[in-house]
Amino acid sequence: MTRPDDRRAGALIRRAAAVLAVSTAWFGAAPALAEDKPAGTSQTQLARDIVAGLDKVFGGPHKGYRTAHSKGILLDGTFRPSKDAASLTRAEHLTGGDVDVTVRFSNFAGVPHVGDNTGDANPKGMAIKFLLPEGGSTDIVAHSFDGFAAQTPEEFRRFVQALGSSDPQDFADHLAAHPAAKRFIDAPKPAPVSFATEAFYGVNAFSFTNAAGESRFGKYRLVPVAGVAHLSAAEAAAKDPDYLSQDMAERLEDGPVQFRLLVQLAGEGDPITRAAFPWPEDREQVELGVLSLTTLAADSVARQRELVFTPLSLVGGIAPSDDPMLITRTRSYRMSYSRRLTAGAAATDSH
Repeated sequence: MTRPDDRRAGALIRRAAAVLAVSTAWFGAAPALAEDKPAGTSQTQLARDIVAGLDKVFGGPHKGYRTAHSKGILLDGTFRPSKDAASLTRAEHLTGGDVDVTVRFSNFAGVPHVGDNTGDANPKGMAIKFLLPEGGSTDIVAHSFDGFAAQTPEEFRRFVQALGSSDPQDFADHLAAHPAAKRFIDAPKPAPVSFATEAFYGVNAFSFTNAAGESRFGKYRLVPVAGVAHLSAAEAAAKDPDYLSQDMAERLEDGPVQFRLLVQLAGEGDPITRAAFPWPEDREQVELGVLSLTTLAADSVARQRELVFTPLSLVGGIAPSDDPMLITRTRSYRMSYSRRLTAGAAATDSH
């Protein structure tokens, strides 16, 4: 049954089917970081405009839910590092023994009950929290589109505002003037057979440093061990609106769902601080290890509301690039996360 709020927001989403993977890359939700002190009004306003723009696109805010990627499932499991990981980084979760992980898979839209089988739900998001043996955690935030819809935070703000504009020509003009946005919109985004058959890509580049002090820039990739498989439009339309969570429960009865974690290394001339376009496929890749997801998380709704994923939650051996989107994302996350927790505390039954 279609809920009234879904119909209201759905019209906006279909008109702006564009936001797509942007939301995962942008909205992992994050608390303030020590290195992210309040800066000038312009940066704060930029983040505020992005949050407000996505609210408009998705008919929000929806109390207690993420600004984008509202619908998701949570799994627990382990990560086993590969023997090759230490050649790239000294990061503790990538060079020791098995590490516990929590993973959130999600649909893109900021509509809490969007059907898994609709175009509005694609592409998908995947966020990973590695639980460090001595306490603390570190995260990866990825989505199923290799690239991004904007080159800079300012360009992304304009992209979101154009999506929510009452004048369709505003969005058409934006696409005509911005190749990254046009590529993002025009790319096919089919529904996956399962979250377990989708590939995911980190948006921003990071610097990886090994024990010898050698550093390389790279981007994360997650490759499903089961292989990549998608549905046709007709096959997707025939699916249940919650087919992805149902599928995951069934798969886990037969064993763990696994992903290979890779880093694609930058080659000469590859842009490090602009994430809109992918690097060439022939770039060297290093396998960091294998994620094995074994159980659907208990008390998933409450945990999802309170759980935070941020690409700037880092450990020694991994450092951010100078991509300005990382800082703007963090400020946007802070606003989204604080609002979600406040609403959750005021109305714990909102889910």
